[in-house]
Amino acid sequence: MLHDLVPAATTLAVLLNPNFAAAVANVRESEAAARAVGKEVVIFNASSDTEIETAFANIVQTRCRALLVGADPFFNSRRGLIVALAARNGIPAIYEWREFAEAGGLISYGTSLVEAYHQQGIYAGRILKGERAADLPVIQLSKFELVINLNTARALGLAIPPGVLAIADEVIE
Repeated sequence: MLHDLVPAATTLAVLLNPNFAAAVANVRESEAAARAVGKEVVIFNASSDTEIETAFANIVQTRCRALLVGADPFFNSRRGLIVALAARNGIPAIYEWREFAEAGGLISYGTSLVEAYHQQGIYAGRILKGERAADLPVIQLSKFELVINLNTARALGLAIPPGVLAIADEVIE
């Protein structure tokens, strides 16, 4: 998606929290996806507000022209800071959760946190009614949504390709 949005970017930044268990898999997946489109990836780790600010300074210094922010509960709790730093530094960024695009981030593509919480509530209810957790099926969210913030795209001077706009589930104007 970043390749389509910023095709001239040869190096993409990936912001990850090294304390989050999924970070190792995210590194492998990001590197494989970048290689598939002929891009290079630079990983930036952050697990505190100060480290997030330092990561953005380093992203700018290394001239990465686009950013993928890893899905992480810590980053979600700091989305205002992350979105503001991306805007201040003129970095097109993609996030996993729609809440980032709603907060002013450029684009999000991922599962719905609301749906995840809904499923958790259903499971909690079933357990409270006497079902054993071990007997409940594993559910993996399968609906992904693409949210594009056109205000942010305009502020960054980006034209969203028509093909990307056509597949968007929601466009914020």
